[in-house]
Amino acid sequence: MTVTLDFSKPCTHGRKNCLTCDVRLLSVCGALDDAELGALESLAKSSVFEPKQTLFVEGESAESVFTVTQGMIRLYKLLPDGRRQIVGFALPGDFLGLAMANQYGFSAESIVPTRVCRFSRAAFSAFVDQKPHLLRRLHEFATHELSLAQDQMVVLGRRNAEGKLAAFLVGLRNRIAAIAGHSVTIALPMSRQDIADFLGLTIETVSRTLSSMAKDKLILIVPDGVRLLNPKAVEALAEV
Repeated sequence: MTVTLDFSKPCTHGRKNCLTCDVRLLSVCGALDDAELGALESLAKSSVFEPKQTLFVEGESAESVFTVTQGMIRLYKLLPDGRRQIVGFALPGDFLGLAMANQYGFSAESIVPTRVCRFSRAAFSAFVDQKPHLLRRLHEFATHELSLAQDQMVVLGRRNAEGKLAAFLVGLRNRIAAIAGHSVTIALPMSRQDIADFLGLTIETVSRTLSSMAKDKLILIVPDGVRLLNPKAVEALAEV
């Protein structure tokens, strides 16, 4: 199943039915049948966040878990010297709170108009305890999250800025393709500073590297992101 991704589209504040949710099959909810989904829906609260609104802050008591149904969220940690390290970008279908720790291990902030389903952690945990198939689904998501974290460690270890940026573009392209189907255009609703903080680069290096890739006709910079003109070459750079 694929859905249409439009990161500029505003979120309506009305409650959406879980049975007709666009990302149902992409999220942890995909493990549930209609009756089970109805029971889960009774525990959910639909929340809408405008750009740059905070969902939760690192170190706060982790009282809720979330499924992203629309938009994009930046996940970040503040380093001891005050710098920000972005640890990921949450997309529709992603689940936040898998660690089930007593405190949030990072902060979450909406980048664009974003909708989430919020669940009480206690109520969600009790529900999961009765649904082994949902627990297996959560384990699958946790494994995927770990894989993304490992990929990020590899990217941060790259010394070449072009390789880092190429790996970021290819990874985001693949994640978006799983939601909305393949496209040569990669939406980049996050800022250049966000990308820099994710890749461990400066914003000047990100801008300069994008311009260099465009000059080499690897990509075309468009208003809402970048278009891959030579996907194979970009993929090759990502593997360096």
